[in-house]
Amino acid sequence: MNAKIQCAAPPCGRLFNPNPRVKNQRYCGEKACQRARKREWQKQKLAVDPDYRANQRDCQIDWHRQHPDYYREYRQENPRYCERNSLLQSCRNAKARVIATMDALKPAQLNKPGAFYLLPLIATMDASAQKVILIPIAYHPSRVIAKEDSIAPSDLG
Repeated sequence: MNAKIQCAAPPCGRLFNPNPRVKNQRYCGEKACQRARKREWQKQKLAVDPDYRANQRDCQIDWHRQHPDYYREYRQENPRYCERNSLLQSCRNAKARVIATMDALKPAQLNKPGAFYLLPLIATMDASAQKVILIPIAYHPSRVIAKEDSIAPSDLG
């Protein structure tokens, strides 16, 4: 009698007697484990076999041609799926905005003039020091309080 081995399917892991006619058997006979074995085989096949990959792509294209309204009907029949997807998309969009606007300054951050380091959020570039002079939206030259010049306006002629 063969020694028992542990099933390689992640959810299973139970001990089983391998079939002596199946060389290098790693999965037990449970349906879920056989599905896991097939998924692993397909994943490996797609990675290494260009003909298999092309055939799978062609089959998907044909299926989509034969079922053009599938996704529209699915969304109509599963409104909770749409709500969840919309929420997840909003989260992804919020993250993308942070990434896409990594060099844009937000008004709340613009409260003090000075030297700042502009750092990218994801890219691995070096930081560069930049001098920032803030001009408020309500800026008006006549309201500027500055040191009086020694030259009077009447002297400018």
